[in-house]
Amino acid sequence: MADGEQEQVLQDISAPDVVTKFQTAATIVNDALAAVKADCKPGARVVDLCNKGDKIIVDRTAKVYNKGKIEKGIAFPTCVSVNNVAGHFSPLSDDATELKAGDLVKIDLGAHIDGYPAQAAETFVVREDSSAPVTGRAADLIMAAHTAGEAVHRMLRPGTKNEDITDMIARVCSAYGVNPVEGVLSHSIKRYIIAGNEVIMNKSTVEQRADEHALEEHEVYTIDIVISTGEGKVIQKEERTTVYKRMAEVQYALKMKAARAALSEITTKFQSFPFTVRALEDEKKARLGVTECEKHDLLVPYPVLFEKDGELVAQVKFTALILPTSTIRMSNFSPENVQSDKKVEDEEVLKVLSTSTKKKKKKNKKSKGDASGAAAQ
Repeated sequence: MADGEQEQVLQDISAPDVVTKFQTAATIVNDALAAVKADCKPGARVVDLCNKGDKIIVDRTAKVYNKGKIEKGIAFPTCVSVNNVAGHFSPLSDDATELKAGDLVKIDLGAHIDGYPAQAAETFVVREDSSAPVTGRAADLIMAAHTAGEAVHRMLRPGTKNEDITDMIARVCSAYGVNPVEGVLSHSIKRYIIAGNEVIMNKSTVEQRADEHALEEHEVYTIDIVISTGEGKVIQKEERTTVYKRMAEVQYALKMKAARAALSEITTKFQSFPFTVRALEDEKKARLGVTECEKHDLLVPYPVLFEKDGELVAQVKFTALILPTSTIRMSNFSPENVQSDKKVEDEEVLKVLSTSTKKKKKKNKKSKGDASGAAAQ
């Protein structure tokens, strides 16, 4: 268990140093994402892109907060998911998947400082000519994800109900003729916890609904918006799962030596954050050990998910801090040269988009007596 989890009092973002740690992690995340995106060209190997993102996060976090014993590093391994792959694609070292021109790419990654995590995801199209505009279904999808992110950001205020945010995502999707993906959740987050108890659903269904919750001051959320040109129903296929998270509350006496070694390394290097099997010291032995750990519920898998062949999936993810004066969105990437022939006409959506991301300052009302007294001084 990480030292931070043993503290009797856990700090929240009412403490300025906690906000700074979130911001530092977010800066590293944004820089890593930008660097990986710059290398997303036709012929680039996906595994090389994932390794680059992870290396930047490890190297950059190692250079900050070096006084005392402060844990830091990857909060979510770099995933590069293409076209109808909805997420969690961070392949093993021998994978030969390459990008090609026209691919719709989602980069998803995260970093933490002292257990305070920041995550981000962006969607774009691989182009041989960067000046060529993105049009058609890909453009509709990217603009829908971007617009939904802008609307949700403005709704992240104390008192907003989680179900209203889910409804807003659906309204934006309707404007662009696309669908939110089922089963995707935005979570409240805390120190060493990237999936807290409070949940905002990307899409509500009869089978999947979240308990109603009103947002509160000093909460932190990682907003995850995933949108599809298809029905928004994703499935697992035969693609091997490579991303896992340690379940610290589960204990089991592993019999296999490779499994014990893998679990020890996972607990030491990644604490309670997700990791990729590729990051373990001996990847081949680790594959066997991880399988045994998963069998006994010591690890939670993040399976690679797919929409139907021929469909496209876009993602926008950001960590947001709900402060007294504003809600800070830690990552924001604007679509580049994306031209959709659709636009939002829903009055409710337009009303939200027109609002500021900062709260209005309350004016101090003074009585006439106070005012005259002040003037006399």
